Amino acid sequence: MTNTNFLRGMATVNFWADDVAAARDWYAKLFGVEAYFQMPNAEHPAYVEFRIGDYEHEFGIIDRNYAPSAMQPGPGGAIVLWQVDDIHAALERLLAAGATEYDPVTPRGTTGFITASVIDPFGNVLGIMSNPHYVQILAKLTA
Repeated sequence: MTNTNFLRGMATVNFWADDVAAARDWYAKLFGVEAYFQMPNAEHPAYVEFRIGDYEHEFGIIDRNYAPSAMQPGPGGAIVLWQVDDIHAALERLLAAGATEYDPVTPRGTTGFITASVIDPFGNVLGIMSNPHYVQILAKLTA
């Protein structure tokens, strides 16, 4: 394979909710920023989007009515792991906001990779991670 940049980076992660406005408000409080995009409008959103993190990744919330027909109810599937500065503090913040533990803080080997995940109040799995590679890349890009 000659193209090593086939997957260039995460562009958007989409979560699902039966009540998009409630999910928007919960995440706005958690993130400390308001959604920058809401469709069709703020009163009755079917889709909202936040830009978060060092690279302003897009975090979308979609009305569950638009979920793929094969999607199973409840948490499952792939887990997107978001870099955090302090995994224990981040997990505590999520739990205090009303999330429930899905996977506890777990060291992955002895090289500094640590993961955890929660289920948000809307049934989505939100992963957090301490990732030495992320820190190294960010340091190179911001030097």
